[in-house]
Amino acid sequence: MRRVREASSVGEMLVDATDRHVWKTSDSLSGSRLERVTIAGERCVVKYTSVDDDWIMRATGDLHCRQLTLFRSGVLDPLPGAIDHCIVACAPYTSERGHRGGAFLMRDVSADLVPAGTGPIPLEQHTRFLEHMALMHATFAGFEVVEEFFPVAHHFVMLTPAMAAIEAERGGRDPVPPAVANGWQVMAKRHPRQSEILLDLARDPSPLVDALSVGPATLLHGDWKLGNLGSSGVTTLLLDWDRCGAGAPLVDVAWYLAVNCDRLPESKEDTLATYRRALEAAGVDTSSWWTAQLRPALAGAFVQLGWSKNDDEAEFGWWSDRLDEALQII
Repeated sequence: MRRVREASSVGEMLVDATDRHVWKTSDSLSGSRLERVTIAGERCVVKYTSVDDDWIMRATGDLHCRQLTLFRSGVLDPLPGAIDHCIVACAPYTSERGHRGGAFLMRDVSADLVPAGTGPIPLEQHTRFLEHMALMHATFAGFEVVEEFFPVAHHFVMLTPAMAAIEAERGGRDPVPPAVANGWQVMAKRHPRQSEILLDLARDPSPLVDALSVGPATLLHGDWKLGNLGSSGVTTLLLDWDRCGAGAPLVDVAWYLAVNCDRLPESKEDTLATYRRALEAAGVDTSSWWTAQLRPALAGAFVQLGWSKNDDEAEFGWWSDRLDEALQII
């Protein structure tokens, strides 16, 4: 049991904080504000989230800060000790425009996060991430939908031309929405067949959601990108719990493959096999549902990130083949 301390306000949460200053990291792409503080001699980070600042919250309809609801709920109390979410305390935070948000006090683990780069991460660390992902999924096997948490369909509608157009209309400065807009435009020119299919699924992801209902559900983290991951000894550090909700476990694995494709130390097929072995070792029998769930999960990851893969013919082709396989069942 690792219950996060709940404070009634940011002031209460940071009453003993000193040496406060604004902080920005290369992997902080959502627009949320970060602040570094010192409490009782320990360096910490505060993350302030609200729809005013965070384009991901806007893109996913997160008007009341799902992450604050999550940490207040105690749902993560059974989280395996192998995974550390690094959150010490949380508090409600009201934006300048009066919107409900959250402030999250975290231990400063920046030195233990996966370093930025383009080369493969160590195979041992990669394997451990997958084993701990599987352990989390097994721990929360059978997790049911909670209305206040992240709906599984939202994974497939957030990185779309519609989102990019809305953000452009707002005059936002975040780099991801313009990149999304450009990527979809390039894909429409270079890969018109795939682009049309992916756009249709982004507009209406219900075929993916229905197909993903085959097999078990679990609690998804939603963003196992390397920028959110690190290691402290044999413990996995896993940050940014804003996309948590019930869903098919292979949604997390497919996103891991798609978002970290440049830095995987083994093939995608071997990565999937590593995760599957770990899930089986954790007591989850995959024999009856693995293939049926994997196809829509991989197609969903392609909906999310196909726009970013235009310049790598082999990478785009691998995902395009997985899309064609999924089209046979959705």
